Amino acid sequence: MNNNLKDKIKIQKIGITKLKVDAIVNAANEGLWAGGGVCGAIFKEAGMAELTAACSKYDGCKTGNAVITPGFKLPAKYVIHAVGPVWHGGDSNEPKLLYSAYKQSLIVAKDNGCHSIAFPLISAGIFGYPSDKAWRKAIQAYQDFLNANPDYDMDIIFAVLDDTIMQIGEDTLEELLQ
Repeated sequence: MNNNLKDKIKIQKIGITKLKVDAIVNAANEGLWAGGGVCGAIFKEAGMAELTAACSKYDGCKTGNAVITPGFKLPAKYVIHAVGPVWHGGDSNEPKLLYSAYKQSLIVAKDNGCHSIAFPLISAGIFGYPSDKAWRKAIQAYQDFLNANPDYDMDIIFAVLDDTIMQIGEDTLEELLQ
């Protein structure tokens, strides 16, 4: 990996709803309903009624895909709803689906003129994806996006609330930069 990646990725211990970026990513479910965890916090802070109505315009979202809505009351202009896989041990296409959720989020962001985006660690919460493996897919997807779009400037923040998950992310990033 190139060292340019280190300048483009920030890992911060902060609630994602507080970030003033072009788009934040919601670790969504296929029905695009308000859920728990990060998803619930995003719906609450954006405005439950407004975000629910915007999501209802889609006929759900398949695992590995992403859709976009306005950010409403959030500091972010948009919310990109990305559906990551539930972890079933790694033999049910989970790595490919998680990579795709990140990749599709980045494509949707670019298609909507976003140059800054904040992600949670998709699928690593209640969906049970191992944090170290989730970090690898997230960073790989972003690196591939940068390589495929060398003339497009996109900064990324990973917003985490757990010190251990943050450390795993920083260690994974350092390892992949060598």
